[in-house]
Amino acid sequence: MDEGWFDDVTALALKLDRQRTMHFKKIWVEYRSAWVQALAVVVTLAALGWLVHNAITNLAARNIASGFGFLKDTAGFAISEGLLPYDMEDSYLRAFFAGVANTLRAALPAVVLASVLGFIVGVAQVSKHPVWARVARLYVDVVRNIPLLVQVLLWYFALTHLLPSPELPMQWWSRVFLSKGGLSMPEPELSAAFWLLWVVTGAALWIGVVGVKRNSGPLAILVGCVTAIATLAAWWLAPVQWTVPAPTAFGMTGGVVVSPEWLALVAALSLYGAAYCAEVVRAGLEAVPRGQWESGHALGLSWTQTLVRVVLPQGLRVMVPPYTSLIMNTVKNSSLAVAIGYPDIVSVATTAMNQNGQAIECIAVIAGVYLSLNLVTALVMGRVNRNVQINER
Repeated sequence: MDEGWFDDVTALALKLDRQRTMHFKKIWVEYRSAWVQALAVVVTLAALGWLVHNAITNLAARNIASGFGFLKDTAGFAISEGLLPYDMEDSYLRAFFAGVANTLRAALPAVVLASVLGFIVGVAQVSKHPVWARVARLYVDVVRNIPLLVQVLLWYFALTHLLPSPELPMQWWSRVFLSKGGLSMPEPELSAAFWLLWVVTGAALWIGVVGVKRNSGPLAILVGCVTAIATLAAWWLAPVQWTVPAPTAFGMTGGVVVSPEWLALVAALSLYGAAYCAEVVRAGLEAVPRGQWESGHALGLSWTQTLVRVVLPQGLRVMVPPYTSLIMNTVKNSSLAVAIGYPDIVSVATTAMNQNGQAIECIAVIAGVYLSLNLVTALVMGRVNRNVQINER
């Protein structure tokens, strides 16, 4: 009797032990990825903590200041051009903001130009015209296989060595001038009335769009007419005065001058990005089944109508993700501006680093700027990607 009781207890203990083991195995299998990720996070944070502690210790041993307190100090260096007003007496923080503005000043036009040119070249690659298709293919192959830095330098040397001097520039319509000193164009004199003009125009257009979307018939026509009249009246009441450039013995005077550094950077980024954008467009169009083209032709649509109304809307679903990478790469590639002296964020941070010796902080600013710009790009393009995708049930 006693031995049977002992055997029952032993069997129960073994059963509970097996159940406990199976329970832990089940937990490990179900949450294995979470445990591995948590371990990776802990190891990464520990490594970062060790690096930060090591850097602070070494900087203190060499009596080198650390931290971002230097941002309040006077920068003491000039920035040759830019959108944001800046003076040598301003702080490092304002200098960094001027550098960020210059980065966007070059990156955003390059993205727009690369997108437009890339779309044209991409469509040309799938066209039935053999000459256009081969020329587009040749452009893509040549531009993609030349390093971007080499293209930036080629454009810069061409603009600063092959163009005429500022005293005898090339000119178009007696208002636009191009020389080694850059591109000179008429500059508008912006006043309070000009900004009021844009406010009135924007409000009128918004009211018109909302009215057309929510209404139909005579009311929509009335809203459209009111919008057009309000826009024309705003432009008429606030005319824009222009300052026209003119060549002199000492160079160009008046107007706005775009430096050869900016022109070289934007031209190289645009052409280089357009080659990759063309491949994105070509891949998106070829991803659409051939039957869609044939269906459009069967309905009597021309090649252009089939492309615009049938194939392109479907190809956009494939194009958006790689196009997002193209935008992000174009923004990051603008850092090559430092090679030709364009004062972007990299150039400004490098100058600041040479002055104050705080290399870690300045490099951290550069990394933070490009990280922030690309995160914003990813957020916006992610929203666009969700809007163009097919909503499944």
